[in-house]
Amino acid sequence: MHQHRYVERVVDLMDPTDNVLLNMSYEDAAERVASGDAQRVGEIDGQFAIIQKRGNIVRMARSIGRPMRYFLAKRAEGPCLIVAERMEQLRAALAEEGLEDQFHPSYTRMVPAHYVVEIALIGCPDPNPVNTRFFTPERNHLGTDLNIIGERYIGKLAEEMDKWLDTIDPAAPLGVLFSGGIDSGAVLVVLRHLLLQRGQAPNRLKAFTLNVDGTSADASQAKQFVDETDMSLFLEIVDVDRDDVDFRETIKVIEDYKPLDVQSATMAYALLKKIRKLYPDWEHLVDGDGGDENLKDYPIEDNPELTIVSVLNNLMLYQEGWGVESIKHSLTYSGGQSRGHVRTYAPAAVLGFKGFSPFALPSVIDVAEGIPFIELTDWDHEKLYQLKGEIVRLGVEAVTGVTMPVFEKRRFQHGAASRDIFQHAFPATDQEYRDVFSKVFDR
Repeated sequence: MHQHRYVERVVDLMDPTDNVLLNMSYEDAAERVASGDAQRVGEIDGQFAIIQKRGNIVRMARSIGRPMRYFLAKRAEGPCLIVAERMEQLRAALAEEGLEDQFHPSYTRMVPAHYVVEIALIGCPDPNPVNTRFFTPERNHLGTDLNIIGERYIGKLAEEMDKWLDTIDPAAPLGVLFSGGIDSGAVLVVLRHLLLQRGQAPNRLKAFTLNVDGTSADASQAKQFVDETDMSLFLEIVDVDRDDVDFRETIKVIEDYKPLDVQSATMAYALLKKIRKLYPDWEHLVDGDGGDENLKDYPIEDNPELTIVSVLNNLMLYQEGWGVESIKHSLTYSGGQSRGHVRTYAPAAVLGFKGFSPFALPSVIDVAEGIPFIELTDWDHEKLYQLKGEIVRLGVEAVTGVTMPVFEKRRFQHGAASRDIFQHAFPATDQEYRDVFSKVFDR
């Protein structure tokens, strides 16, 4: 009697051209992922999500900046692994295979950022994936001199943005999603500095600021920022109506229901839809997403699950959540910014933009994790919140010579519209977000 041989199938829907690779070709990066050698994968510099198959072994790896989901379907002849950016792509691929009845959003899996995920396609029962970390920054190794820390941090940001500029057409227009806050402000100042260094016309640059019904506090903040840094030429206030702020539509776009991420993505989607209408051919956008996570600048008091001890003692807590081995880790969504970055990526991607988030690159996170936060703050919340502005301000000045203003932190969704518009646009309870999400895949 012959043993049954399963025939495995992989459907790869990831577009290699959507990767932003800064130090090697796609072929070289793909070979590293295929090898499963975590050290070699960790040498890939950029914003990427890559899948490779060798025999019946599939390996996947990604950085924070690009999502990658998968679904393992059952077939009589053997397993079928489908890999894509979005849940809706997975569902459509299952429908083409005649397997749509197997789909449910909770059965999809997100590849956690900074891990090589290895799946053996051997049939029933399916073994769990093996997760091997490829990025483990050394914590707390920098000294306490904020001037040196700032120069290292923003210097690395500038280095990576300079590599990114090497990958794109030198005549292509560049947009910064700009609130006048610390991170988008640093990106704007550094980007202009790099263009001037290259001898390229900085007028290819625009800073897009959202203004909902003329009530945006960010619009005033952004104007003050560019006035003080002699960059008024680049500011473009993008006006949208309150009716353009639709969280239900956005939940379909980001395929998630976490309130803060939905709120941020809703404002981003409204902004990007208007930019697309104004500039049908615009392609490249840069943002400051990841800066808050890197320098741990979130109000700990707003999250009952967190303490300053957990935030400062856990490696990349804001970037990765509690970690893939923890009970709190979500297989469907991953954790931290590894999950939440879809708020930035998905609205841009569905509208045909190519987004770049330099603060979310492993190389920039690596510098941030080296900052001795405990020594610098002595467990004081307020010192922690003030630290980010000082580090970035000093760093930007050291790298560019520009002294940028630093304003009090305000979430994007709160700065883009008045309190009244915000409260009218978004639900009062978390359950309402979940209810809308549950209808997205109903048929």
